[in-house]
Amino acid sequence: MKKVLILLICLLSLSGIVFANGSAESGEKTVAICTPYMSSVTTKQDVDILSAEFEAAGINVSVFDSANDLSRLASDIETATISAVDAIVIVSVDPNLVATQIQEAADAGIPIFGVDAGYMDCMQMNATSDNYQMGVQMCEYLFGLMGNEGKFFHITHRPQPSVVQRTLAMVDELPKYPDVEMIAEYHCDVPNQINNAKDIVENILTAYPEKGSFDAIFCAWDEPAIGATQALMEAGRDEVIVVGVDGNEQAVQLINQGTNFKATLAQDFDGMSRLCAQEVIKLLNGEEALSGNQYVPALLITAEA
Repeated sequence: MKKVLILLICLLSLSGIVFANGSAESGEKTVAICTPYMSSVTTKQDVDILSAEFEAAGINVSVFDSANDLSRLASDIETATISAVDAIVIVSVDPNLVATQIQEAADAGIPIFGVDAGYMDCMQMNATSDNYQMGVQMCEYLFGLMGNEGKFFHITHRPQPSVVQRTLAMVDELPKYPDVEMIAEYHCDVPNQINNAKDIVENILTAYPEKGSFDAIFCAWDEPAIGATQALMEAGRDEVIVVGVDGNEQAVQLINQGTNFKATLAQDFDGMSRLCAQEVIKLLNGEEALSGNQYVPALLITAEA
């Protein structure tokens, strides 16, 4: 690994790569933001807010988008470490998937923060929602709408830590509802999650063509819920309930329009991003920063709300 790092340093020097709007020589602070999911509306929102907060504080920002490529994400974190940035923020990614690179950055004395991410002991802080509790809350709402009986499908994306927590909560909640059955769980690819979910639901509708053959689709975040709603509306299956999580603008519009999409839990992504930026800035200014998982409350949105 040391040989690889030395080679990368040489390559960076030869190629003249300079991080956005600044360099170590200027004495200015630089933060690297790393994510594989900039195609997600909420992830881009997080990154944009973080960037604006850092730039307003006079901190240079370098954004790395690995486009759903975890190997490239690992390389991005290594590049940030070699470049001796002052802090790294990972967004919407489980740090355990790049644990070696996170640990190397921490060992190099670089504080690691997360937004809507997981947490490792070597990190400073992760600003997120209590995603397990959100999964519990959405189960209670959905199963209540179903009359505590019936069948549903689940659409998830297990590599994303927040989504995993909601999925685990759903699995734990199911035994409390003996008359509710999950027919199957589907993995939705990212990016293009709206279209991917729409394809999944179209296939479900082919297998279950009769109205009333299933009752709901529980989506672990809003984009697949949007795709599911589109497929159901086109098929005229207005009896099927759809729920999601995140509270993104298109999801709220569909809820208010009286479609199959009945509820979402709005995560306070602005609050998460601003909390993380605030704590990064404090630490870089030599002040004490919060540590561990820091939870920001979520809000249930329905057509009645």
